[in-house]
Amino acid sequence: MAEITIARVTADIGTDDYRVDVRAGHHTFVSDEPEKMGGKDAGPAPFQLLLAALGSCTAITLRMYAKRKDWPLERAEVAMRHLKDGDTARIERVLTLTGDLSEEQRARLADIAERTPVTLAIKNGVPVKTTLSGS
Repeated sequence: MAEITIARVTADIGTDDYRVDVRAGHHTFVSDEPEKMGGKDAGPAPFQLLLAALGSCTAITLRMYAKRKDWPLERAEVAMRHLKDGDTARIERVLTLTGDLSEEQRARLADIAERTPVTLAIKNGVPVKTTLSGS
């Protein structure tokens, strides 16, 4: 199977402490650390972006699945927290599903949430290969 690019993002930091200009496709936005961490809180912090990716993927996958099954999912809210206790970290995710769904449908959607692409990437770990470019 041929290798394909799933996503491409660039993150560029200059001399302004912790402010990062991010380009994802044709979208641009800023990431930053909160003031208590030395940033200016000009945008979401890196772990907030990680949770945003997980929440977005979860919501999109649930919508796609419900639509394919013609289930009456009106809304899916995904609330998350990244918690750390010493060297142990975890993400807690709470799904709030709105619509005239049966208990079996709700359970199936919760099961699907455990196997979204970003969920699996986080749970299974994705290798990161770093190389240097230019000067």
